[in-house]
Amino acid sequence: MTAQILELSMPRTSAAEWWRGAVIYQVYPRSFADTNGDGIGDLPGVTRHLDHIASLGVDAIWLSPFFTSPMKDFGYDVADHCDVDPIFGTLADFDRLIEKAHGLGLKVITDLVFAHTSDQHGWFRESRRSRSGPKADWYVWADPRPDGSPPNNWQSVFSGPAWTWDARRGQYYMHNFLPEQPQLNLHNLQVQDALLDAARFWLDRGVDGFRLDAINFTMHDPGLRDNPPLPPGGKRTRPFDFQDKLHNQSQPGIAAFLSRIRALTDSYGGRFTVAEVGGDHSEREMKAFTEGDDHLNSAYGFLYLYAPALGAAQVREGAEAWQGRAGQGWPSWTFSNHDAPRAISRWAEGRDLTAYAEMAMLLLMTLRGNVFIYQGEELALPQADVPFERLVDPEAIANWPQTLGRDGARTPMPWKADQPQAGFSSAEPWLPIDPRHIGLAVDRQERDPASILHTTRRLIALRKAHPALMMGDMTLLDGTGDLLCFERVWRGERLVCVFNLGHHPAPWSLPVGLRVIESVNLSAPPHGMLPPMAGLVLSGGPG
Repeated sequence: MTAQILELSMPRTSAAEWWRGAVIYQVYPRSFADTNGDGIGDLPGVTRHLDHIASLGVDAIWLSPFFTSPMKDFGYDVADHCDVDPIFGTLADFDRLIEKAHGLGLKVITDLVFAHTSDQHGWFRESRRSRSGPKADWYVWADPRPDGSPPNNWQSVFSGPAWTWDARRGQYYMHNFLPEQPQLNLHNLQVQDALLDAARFWLDRGVDGFRLDAINFTMHDPGLRDNPPLPPGGKRTRPFDFQDKLHNQSQPGIAAFLSRIRALTDSYGGRFTVAEVGGDHSEREMKAFTEGDDHLNSAYGFLYLYAPALGAAQVREGAEAWQGRAGQGWPSWTFSNHDAPRAISRWAEGRDLTAYAEMAMLLLMTLRGNVFIYQGEELALPQADVPFERLVDPEAIANWPQTLGRDGARTPMPWKADQPQAGFSSAEPWLPIDPRHIGLAVDRQERDPASILHTTRRLIALRKAHPALMMGDMTLLDGTGDLLCFERVWRGERLVCVFNLGHHPAPWSLPVGLRVIESVNLSAPPHGMLPPMAGLVLSGGPG
């Protein structure tokens, strides 16, 4: 059932808040499009395909890191915050990308990686030379225990202690991730100033905002106290999973640093900041980092990103946590990204992947907050199968086979089904293309009016046409089992959203006085039963 989209005037509070309710498309440049034949995506490849992104109707793109880096963690180990790594191109290439994006009406958001740098960064090279140099305390250094062991029990995300011995200083340095990603000491205001200068560099080049990577890892407990253990239970594949990370992250001083970032971005006008916040206390931290008008604009956590299944309870949890009370920040939601296995592979549970993708896309477009689409989500790409010998993700290799790792979500974007490497590159790509992705290539889906690509465009247009979906309150309605029902209300508009998240038909009938304005996986108005994976948006008149 295809429904008419009604145009309504959009209730933007100001041009500076273009981001409120926005749809943002994440680009992982390394896997988007390769223009120089080295098998690795680059900035000119992003620029070449900006028309595809703009055609979806999104408001902005978020670019994952393209900064100078030895690529131990594929760009999240930054060696120079103010330059482009040669594998991605040049600063001139970035400037051309910005110019074309803005010409298409797209805002551009880039990553800020402020918790750590590469061990090849000039700051760290200077810091490790001696204990008395000008940058001696720009990183987190500590003496060993009397027996020579690390200063405390902190564990790194990628397994093993969060400390590595450095003979030059005769001390350990801290790293929450890889040993090649030493932890910055943001208790030092000089470090904060240097990072703000890096942000200013990109603002001056025209970026419209920042996604702040792992922001709750930016400060540590100066007393280096041991972390306590977590209560038993839950899946644990790494030593990191056994601890309550009270002291190596989530420190009270982070909020004051975020206020400095907000003051900087506000001084440029119309800029957007969104924090990535994971971990055991993410909801609490997301709220603290976005509270009031002097912290970040938004934050996203992992309510959906690593969930093995999708249920009404998750949606209820998100709606109740971000109900819109006075002073509360604005949430952002994403089902997939470069760090998590693709959502439809986690959630479909044997059901048709394309049908599930349509339902998931409609659900995403009806949530309160900003929404992020990860490249390939508009094509219903499943998690790629990457054989062990082709893995490059250090987390996947270290924890094989207990975790899927990140490589399967990072394989190249398929553009043209009948071209070598699906039109991504003229060379063998850095990660293999899953054969299942070739038939889902952009050119094939463009020719099929019933494809998920065209459905995605329609659903984004639906969101942008209805103020209630972009800005409205969200209230969960009564639903049983796998039936999810909620309403979105903004001023004179009320919409009711209904989804059957389960495997079997669910009892439900179209309420009197409501009419269907959009639906997926439904050929006719339901009478008594709602098919599995069906989703509807109903107009209910004045709210």
